[in-house]
Amino acid sequence: MGVEDRDWYRDAQREKAKREQLEATKSKFERYSAQHLGGRRGGASPRTGLVPMLLFWLLVMGIVYASMHYAIAPKRPQSNSKGEVVITRSTDGHFRTVGAVNGSETIFLIDTGASTVAVSDQFAAQASLNGGAPTVFNTANGPRQGRMIEGITVSVGPLQVHNTRVGVGISASPDQEALLGQSFLTHFNVTMNSEKMVISARR
Repeated sequence: MGVEDRDWYRDAQREKAKREQLEATKSKFERYSAQHLGGRRGGASPRTGLVPMLLFWLLVMGIVYASMHYAIAPKRPQSNSKGEVVITRSTDGHFRTVGAVNGSETIFLIDTGASTVAVSDQFAAQASLNGGAPTVFNTANGPRQGRMIEGITVSVGPLQVHNTRVGVGISASPDQEALLGQSFLTHFNVTMNSEKMVISARR
């Protein structure tokens, strides 16, 4: 199966999961309506009124939001008995994990196509990433001015590189998210499949 086929299959699976979740929510509402609203159409029952129905929907949406937030929230990297760091793929198809740049915690979006570790100006100020040489980043939105700093410590779980190039000036949302690129990854063996990424020290 080619890369495009895998991407299509993964997207199809996510769409299927969304449809199933929507159908499940609809089914719950129909059961609630039959029990508490007398199954009447065209408006709420005078016996129960509109407020209970609105409260029910708020509860359902709150549960759905909390479940989705938990599912996509980056997890701290797990180390196995071999000392390898194992990162599970997020529901949006990306690999994210918690790490640190210059001792300040951040959420890394792992990008094997990026040449460096890169952070936002806001995070750089917080992490005392000062100075550096002016540079230009080629982003999806065009060239962007930034700066490149040498000799920064970057870590993910027990894996650490002390002399890492870090670019400052990317646009990230949220501002605490950073890119984990090849200036860190090139020091390790990196393998991945549809479910997980494994980063291990070179022997």
